[in-house]
Amino acid sequence: MKIISLGPAYPYRGGLASFNDRLVQQFSAEGHDIEIFTFSLQYPKLLFPGKTQYTDGPPPIDIKITRKLNSINPLNWIVTGLKIKKEKPDILLIRYWLPFMGPCFGTIARIAKSNRHTSVICIFDNVIPHEKRPGDNILTKYFTNSIDGAIVMSQTVLDDLKGFREKIPVKLSPHPLFDNYGLPVGRKEALAALNLNADNSYLLFFGFIRAYKGLDLLIEAFSDKRLRGRKLKLIIAGEFYEDDTPYRDLIIKYNLENEVIFYDHYIKDNEVPLFFSVADLVVQPYKTATQSGVTQIAYYFEKPMLVTDVGGLREIVPDGKCGYVVKPEPELITEAIIDFFDNDRKEQFTEGVMQEKEKFSWDKMTSSIIEVYTKCQTPFSFPPRGEKLSLF
Repeated sequence: MKIISLGPAYPYRGGLASFNDRLVQQFSAEGHDIEIFTFSLQYPKLLFPGKTQYTDGPPPIDIKITRKLNSINPLNWIVTGLKIKKEKPDILLIRYWLPFMGPCFGTIARIAKSNRHTSVICIFDNVIPHEKRPGDNILTKYFTNSIDGAIVMSQTVLDDLKGFREKIPVKLSPHPLFDNYGLPVGRKEALAALNLNADNSYLLFFGFIRAYKGLDLLIEAFSDKRLRGRKLKLIIAGEFYEDDTPYRDLIIKYNLENEVIFYDHYIKDNEVPLFFSVADLVVQPYKTATQSGVTQIAYYFEKPMLVTDVGGLREIVPDGKCGYVVKPEPELITEAIIDFFDNDRKEQFTEGVMQEKEKFSWDKMTSSIIEVYTKCQTPFSFPPRGEKLSLF
């Protein structure tokens, strides 16, 4: 099949770009003709909260990536749409995560599919964003009305999509493993590289820091006196995408300056194995969620997880097998951490993670996309809640 993927890719950084690059490698390995059209301008500087949108790492191997798309230039959308229309791919595969991209992607999709050959399939990270803004529903509606089929990665997103489109083929297919960050390293080597004490145990909070990810809840939980004197440290590894003052004030308030270790910068791909190799427990105290790439990094590095019972996280991390699923409340997070160390659950949960990770292969994602493609000309309706991982 001929496929064009539209969305973030190298040289852009972050989980979306890494996912798209890895997915294209999988399609290519399966013999498909696939390339990526990514952005010449993704976000205007005014709208981007981080320090840079770009990675300084090497490009992915054997992927054709063209920087073509300007997210704020309607003339560019028309030109890009006409080019895709002319190339007549079987699938135009769009990654959707933010209503801001709705006009751009929706316009390109409408033009491209007017060739009466191309089917537009979307992989949704979110239908409704974590941080809501006026006009979100209008922009998302414009986009969802342009697609022929969809992939969702959690039941939460599937339920959200029902509010916008129903009679299209959809498949729920979990986020695959992030296996493109290199091999795990030995704990001793990772501790030395990060200048960490081998006598301590470590909790890991990983990724971009935004309000919905609940770092404040974790700091509150970690301040519990029952966790003191355990040689237990909290690693916060990631770039702040908002003011860091409230978090640092909490740390000062609870006298945690010597207990919390900040790596407050964007974590490069070659650094990722170091942080996960030293972690005893990966903690995601999110206040809202759909699914998370961090869980799939943790699965790859075979690390137990503590997640909150929001969005699709409980679907991915079975409670009591791979870690904990708790309400987003500091006391419950604390109690899970205490249980993990007091009852020496690391080996038990690691075994569960090793079993569960087999579900999250990249060929399952490519197979799901192709299944949706084969149904794109047939009207479908959403089934009752609970019928997961099936093609409707």
